[in-house]
Amino acid sequence: MNKLFIILITAFVILTTGFGFEFYKDTNNELGEADLIRVSYPQPNSFIESPLEIKGEARGYWFFEADFPIVLTNWDGLIIGEAIASAQSDWMTEDFVSFTATLEFEKPEYGERGFLIFQKDNPSDLPENDDALEFTVFFK
Repeated sequence: MNKLFIILITAFVILTTGFGFEFYKDTNNELGEADLIRVSYPQPNSFIESPLEIKGEARGYWFFEADFPIVLTNWDGLIIGEAIASAQSDWMTEDFVSFTATLEFEKPEYGERGFLIFQKDNPSDLPENDDALEFTVFFK
């Protein structure tokens, strides 16, 4: 009975932890927030260097006062760069509006992977109005 219990618990742990491997779910432009924000450059899993020129389009309500924040983190979630994306035309619409941003950062000494996070501007600070697009990038 004890052997069966130990085997079942071990099998459960192995199956629910992915056999010890880490799996990363990237949100790319075909998934997740595709109807809210589309990033044309950089693409998920691309190699980046500073200064990073960012381009894309987002629904007008992703912006507030024609901008929204972008954050770059290292592999451990530490913020290593921040930028403000600026609308390139009238943002007071529900249609897509082009944006650009320039993000400067120092390449981390450790880890080759980071995360680029496009945050919906939320002046209300209400959690139900928060939204973001996040994907993996690699440092050159």
